[in-house]
Amino acid sequence: MAMLAQLVDGVVTYKFDLDKPSMAVGRLPDNDIIIDDASVSSKHAVIERIPNEDFPEEVEYFITDLGSTNGTEVNGQRIDQATKLKNNDEVKIAWNKFKFLDSNTVDMASTVHILK
Repeated sequence: MAMLAQLVDGVVTYKFDLDKPSMAVGRLPDNDIIIDDASVSSKHAVIERIPNEDFPEEVEYFITDLGSTNGTEVNGQRIDQATKLKNNDEVKIAWNKFKFLDSNTVDMASTVHILK
């Protein structure tokens, strides 16, 4: 199962299992992933688990910023649309750092290219 590991000074302080098809990220308690930090918007981002169109038994994870004040970054790039997450990607939600971990990550784009 994939997870989002919160990092403080490079050390994992908390792990959030990505165990639902869609998980809201934000500061308020009605989010699936709650980040208690004023720099995080009340509804900051969403992480979605979507079956791969060529291999439906495989799932891919995408993060989308929901128009937050302080933004969302993946590997140092601010995102403005749904962005696919890969194992070991660094995710920054406002000023909070996370590592996306998915031991089942398969490079489906390469596999599809080979099959076609």
